[in-house]
Amino acid sequence: MKRAVILLLVVAAVGASIAIYYTRRAETEIGAVTSPITRGDITDAVSTTGSLQAVTTVQVGSQVSGNISYLGADFNSIVKAGQVIAKLDPSLVQAQVDQTKANVTKTQADVVQAEANVTRANVVLLDAQQKYARAQGLAARQLLSPAELDSAKIAVDSAQASLQSSQAALNAARAIVGQAQANLHQAQVNLDHTIITAPVDGIVTLRNVDVGQTVAASMQAPTLFVIAADLTKLQVSANIDEADIGRIRPGQRATFRVDAYATETFEGTVSQIRLQPVVVQNVTTYATIVNAPNPDLKLRPGMTATMQIQVSRKTGVLRVPAAALRFRPSADVFAALNQPVPPAALDGGRGGRDRGARNGGSQAGVTAPPAAPATAPLSSPTRPSATSSSATPSSLTQPGANTGRGRGRGDGRGGGRGGRGRESTATTTPIVAGARSADTIDALFAPLPPVESRGRVWTFADKQLTPIEVRLGITDGTFTELLDGGALGADAQVVTGMTGITGTSAGAAAAAGNPFQQGGRGGPGGGAGRGF
Repeated sequence: MKRAVILLLVVAAVGASIAIYYTRRAETEIGAVTSPITRGDITDAVSTTGSLQAVTTVQVGSQVSGNISYLGADFNSIVKAGQVIAKLDPSLVQAQVDQTKANVTKTQADVVQAEANVTRANVVLLDAQQKYARAQGLAARQLLSPAELDSAKIAVDSAQASLQSSQAALNAARAIVGQAQANLHQAQVNLDHTIITAPVDGIVTLRNVDVGQTVAASMQAPTLFVIAADLTKLQVSANIDEADIGRIRPGQRATFRVDAYATETFEGTVSQIRLQPVVVQNVTTYATIVNAPNPDLKLRPGMTATMQIQVSRKTGVLRVPAAALRFRPSADVFAALNQPVPPAALDGGRGGRDRGARNGGSQAGVTAPPAAPATAPLSSPTRPSATSSSATPSSLTQPGANTGRGRGRGDGRGGGRGGRGRESTATTTPIVAGARSADTIDALFAPLPPVESRGRVWTFADKQLTPIEVRLGITDGTFTELLDGGALGADAQVVTGMTGITGTSAGAAAAAGNPFQQGGRGGPGGGAGRGF
């Protein structure tokens, strides 16, 4: 009997617990997680890394071989142009100079001998000519035989040949003198090159030799020192991905940090976008040079810089949270609210940066009934095209300029890459007409067109979700510029998630607002470039 009473009490307790659970579940109120629309600053930037380097770096080498006998500079030495920074042992080169000097003296003596031979040949020729003239006179009076006259003529011809030979020998001796003098000059130059001087004013950043070390310059000049011309002006060489390089223009402001000064932010300016592509593991990047002033000499060559290049910046604008643009209520959410699915929710909320919508596909934001008709897609906003004929270098430096290429990343940056899409057909076509008058191609690109796209946010009032179509501008990943929000203004609340929905509905609602949760939008391949 006692055992039956205990069993009855246990069954009653379990039944009461189940009743309380379902009663509380039924009484759970469905609500929305909201965030306000605020006013503030938005900066659209391209993030990258690069390394610091000197603007001008000179490698000092040796053109002759020998042993290092003297070093006049070390690491971090400040040197001036013409200052002696190293010397090679000149013994071997000095011996070559002495030998070539002796050769020059010998060849000059040979020239004197050749000149004497030419003089002797002239005398012999003159004598032969005189004898031939007398022989001709005697032959005319029948006093000399023809054979003797012929002998006199042969003597003249032989003297002329000897003179020509002596003259040729003299020319050859003079040429040998010139060659010997050239060898002497080369040996003297090599002797001068044993004294190595600094070619520019700067700071020695690298020294590769020590006293007594042998330098071999047979194939190429070995590098003895590396001199940075001016460390108060550095450059950051950053590799920009091909997806972002179209947004970079000379004159854009850049900020970066280095590990040595983790709390300080340094500034620079984009000076050059090099057209030489670098492909590493099928990723194409382009080197972008950023000028970085270094008046305090804090920055040093070789440091790794984590950089952000400012593409566009807006101050004091309305900002809508990116989470609100990612929010996608499912059909289960509307069912829990006893609300019919709005027709505007059936198109998935196409946006100007949505690759799926741009290709005619639908964002899987709402699970609509099969028979529900699809609404017409939002019309693409009209954007001004790039004015290629009026681009000037000054117009390229405007900080307000922006890009026509959208970056589909779920929340702009936080939700992973969710597909890239072009916002408009405006392109940065080079100004071919002005190519002849420009010094570099950087001045030939048109300024970036402004960014404008469509999106949708939701408001929650009287337990009803209401969609509002908005026009959007630039984004920094956390906030997106609100160009036109209709009745929405500062401090207006927009939905970023739902509460009080259990089971499958709760999972769908949470996934709709969280790009990192399974089923959420904005993750890799999610197709919600910005959550529009």
